[in-house]
Amino acid sequence: ITIWPSSISISQAWLDHHSRSLGLFMDGKFVCPADRQTCSLVDSKGSAVCSTVCAVDHDVSKCVSSAVIGFKAWSSLSCFERAKVLLKMGSVLGQHGQCVSEVCELSKTSCSPSTLLRLLQYYSSWAQLRDSLITDWSPLGVVAVVASDDCSLYSLMQKVVPALAMGNSVVIVPGRSSAPPALLLAQLFMEAGLPSSALSVLTGSDVSLGAKVAQNPNISYVTYSGNKQDGVTLCKATAGLGVPVSVSPCVGATCPFIIFESADIDSAVEGVMETAFKAKKEVQWVLCVQESVLDGVVSRLRLRMAAMKCVALASEGDRAQVDAALQEAQKGACPDCILYLFSSNHSPHGQAASIWTEDLTLALETAKSLSVGSVWVNSHSMSDPCLPASGHKDSGTCTDGGQEGLYQFLQPSSSSSSPPLPRSSSISMDYSNFGTATSPAVIPNGSDPASAPKSYLQFVGGKSCKSESGSSVAVQSPEGTTVLAYCPDGGRKDVRNAVEAAIKVQPGWMKKSMSARAQSLHSLAKGLEAKRRDIAASINAQTGLSLEEADKEVELSIARLSDWAACCDKIQGGAPPVPQSGFALSLPEALGVVGVVLPDNRPFLSMVTLLGAAIAMGNAVVMVPSQKHPLPALAFIQVLQSADLPAGLVNIITGSRDQLTAALANHSVLKAIWYWGNAEGCQYLQYTCTSPLKTLWLHCQKEEKDGGMDWTQLRPSHKEEMWRKAVQWKSIWIPTA
Repeated sequence: ITIWPSSISISQAWLDHHSRSLGLFMDGKFVCPADRQTCSLVDSKGSAVCSTVCAVDHDVSKCVSSAVIGFKAWSSLSCFERAKVLLKMGSVLGQHGQCVSEVCELSKTSCSPSTLLRLLQYYSSWAQLRDSLITDWSPLGVVAVVASDDCSLYSLMQKVVPALAMGNSVVIVPGRSSAPPALLLAQLFMEAGLPSSALSVLTGSDVSLGAKVAQNPNISYVTYSGNKQDGVTLCKATAGLGVPVSVSPCVGATCPFIIFESADIDSAVEGVMETAFKAKKEVQWVLCVQESVLDGVVSRLRLRMAAMKCVALASEGDRAQVDAALQEAQKGACPDCILYLFSSNHSPHGQAASIWTEDLTLALETAKSLSVGSVWVNSHSMSDPCLPASGHKDSGTCTDGGQEGLYQFLQPSSSSSSPPLPRSSSISMDYSNFGTATSPAVIPNGSDPASAPKSYLQFVGGKSCKSESGSSVAVQSPEGTTVLAYCPDGGRKDVRNAVEAAIKVQPGWMKKSMSARAQSLHSLAKGLEAKRRDIAASINAQTGLSLEEADKEVELSIARLSDWAACCDKIQGGAPPVPQSGFALSLPEALGVVGVVLPDNRPFLSMVTLLGAAIAMGNAVVMVPSQKHPLPALAFIQVLQSADLPAGLVNIITGSRDQLTAALANHSVLKAIWYWGNAEGCQYLQYTCTSPLKTLWLHCQKEEKDGGMDWTQLRPSHKEEMWRKAVQWKSIWIPTA
């Protein structure tokens, strides 16, 4: 550990030691390759702080290859040994906290060393307990953590530390402002005993470097934190590469600051002043005041602001933003706060909200009704790693923090689990024409001869119906020599109708008690038992399985529904201890409406398994059966009609898989899509499902298999993966002092 002269600041000495030109960090040391472009970083006064190297393709390849070696070394350690390294990093951070703090201040990415220390302490415990409390899960491999230029260091490390704790190696691609402190922390991790190459840092000019890192076939997972625009750019640039990408748009969201008449108005106004003038502005707050106390809140705000002193701008670049805000205020335009309160759930933002009231019942009811990931009662902007931060709606596709945030860096260990997407290069696609090809076997309804095979109907809004197109598609026997039946050729309008029906019923289904949802699932299982022979005959005719094997599949499906019924009241959140005074809640909530494109393998069992997982957690579903084997799903409609399920909760639409996938992807209400299909479909979804953001669970199935999933042998970790894919998390903070 270098001892710097006392005449200069520690951070300046560290920068001078590197000649104020920070290289890349790989193989446990700084590397300064020649002939590279650089990016300059300036402080708030416009003075140069340092420069960072812009990595090129060769640097990326070398870094990721090194990270693979680092993963083998790091993951081979015992949980106790990994926990020791993270704990020692806390001690090292305590020794160099002043340097870290100063570098963060120079880089304009404020982050308290104490918050980083808390992050390390919390996840060192999970590193210790991984194998005992998170059984049958294993690390992913090499994880890329990408950040935008305006992302804070804490948001970046909130992904880095848990990824390391679970045994992954990490390649950090920081934004410009977080690059110097990220490089410093990487050096400190090496001093703490982290294996060489388990943590690397690649710097560049923009988020396009993250896309270059994702192109490397050794990257197992990419997770992003920052503004929405750069996140969308990253998703589109990585579409078709076969690597999962998650996005946490922690910058730029609009959050309601709600003051009820039952609030302590003075404390609430103090909170408004802090969010407006003191807190780091990663989000935009919209003030919502109950009309009866509006005048009192406004008068107090005027009084407080009249006593404020003018301060210099942080940088000249902020002047245009200030001028624009001043011009808007001079117009006298003020949004109707009451109307905004009722419409906040209809905005695309779902990151956080602050509620001010002394009525605890009102606070909890409001917190539960708001579609946001974090709710602070009589407080704001609080965070702790023990609680999950899960952006709802357009505010994210993954969960960070808490035990819940660990699973994005893990995968079920069993060989029968669904494998990662196959790594490949992006396919040259015309996204506007995806799914527009007409099926060759379309038969107009009403033109079939009387002796034609049976014509099935699809299931939308609790009713059997024809497709909006009025056409049907021939379903072939396993040998392809006989037409077994005709099924509707569904399209965009059918998806629209199904989603509209699902939207109406899903909120009520989610509010049902857990025991009521369990009873409905038991009713569905009982109905399936009554139609057992018919369903088995359909499976036999469609897939070629023997009647005995088909009957076993139905029996297993009945058991699977009973399993999900039993899970309804077993999956719940908790009240993790927080270091601040007060208490907090962590609650799982339904996603909303989920689109499911089903696999070809085990078409009935897979449908029942995924259906049970989705509706048990409170979701509604729009399901697209296997295009090759749709008849078992259509035969299941008669079970749904007699089941104790609300009309519209389950919708089944048959037809061209690509056409229906495109319709699901382009519907703004769907929060998630679970997809089993071809590589083109996976790429299309990754590219298209960015505005608004949708949570994707993608599987590229082969002609002869369905991506490797063995639906008959689901271990507990597989079921856990499914229900975790079906929920999003909400944290509620309630201070007591």
